[in-house]
Amino acid sequence: MENKLIVSPSPHVHSGDTIQKNMYAVLIALIPAFLVALYVFRLDALIITALAVLFCVGFEYLIVRFILKKEPSILDGSAIITGVLLAFNVPTGLPVWILALGSLFAIGVVKLTFGGLGNNIFNPAIAGRIFLLISFPAQMTTWAAPETTAATTDAVSSATVLGALKFAPETMPSLMEMFLGTEPGSLGEMSVAALLLGLIYLLWKRVITWHIPVSILATVALFTGLLYLFNPVPLYHPLIHLFSGGLMLGAIFMATDYVTSPLTKRGMLIYGSAIGFITVAIRLWGAYPEGVSFAILLMNAFTPLINNYTTPKRFGEVVKHG
Repeated sequence: MENKLIVSPSPHVHSGDTIQKNMYAVLIALIPAFLVALYVFRLDALIITALAVLFCVGFEYLIVRFILKKEPSILDGSAIITGVLLAFNVPTGLPVWILALGSLFAIGVVKLTFGGLGNNIFNPAIAGRIFLLISFPAQMTTWAAPETTAATTDAVSSATVLGALKFAPETMPSLMEMFLGTEPGSLGEMSVAALLLGLIYLLWKRVITWHIPVSILATVALFTGLLYLFNPVPLYHPLIHLFSGGLMLGAIFMATDYVTSPLTKRGMLIYGSAIGFITVAIRLWGAYPEGVSFAILLMNAFTPLINNYTTPKRFGEVVKHG
């Protein structure tokens, strides 16, 4: 009786990874992009990010504690990441009450309505951004000029790179300016270089794999590159599409969300390639200059289908034909 056979469900060997550890690794990876945003937008960047985090964490605590009657777990980092990513997807001059509504929608509707962390089918930050874009299109498309280039610190209506690309190509910044991040836009559109540093960190820490970000970026480059070969105009330039808008932020930090992305490597490649294709299609022929958020949200809905298609059959399972 001393040598008992203990039967327990997998996993039997723990990797050491925890939700909290991975969430805070993502936050560390976002630091370079946040520092660039602070340099470009000064105090506005700090205020919009702090308020978004405060709203998301606060709403999660209140809803879980007083409506769902459960013990809040706001220190796991997920609500903080939602707040940071939401702030990275909105103009720095967005009114506070609109930001609060977006945070409430992201946390209360998209995340907690489906059962909380691990159960939501859509990325909360992306859904919150799209909710605000559809509900408040004027406020969500009024961009403040960077304080590093503006004559005053007042917010002015300024076209983003993608807006200029589609409607006024002659006003576009250089590729180097887009890579380093001094053009108008949201906090997450600032610096490609800073976002790539975050990608390297996440790959080094094995928080994510290369499959989703690389498949998204490669598809965008290939799709626009083929169009550029036939018609070499700025609208189809691959590097402009890679370096502008929220493509890098979406590919690295939002499309790779554990809950809403496929589980298998083959599924990740399908998922990422579809996001890249839809993004370019919306950018070139859609009503909005940017398409990353819509593409990711749409493919979030297809994730269960992709998992079902790409998950290997269990050993011994009978496969029916006919």
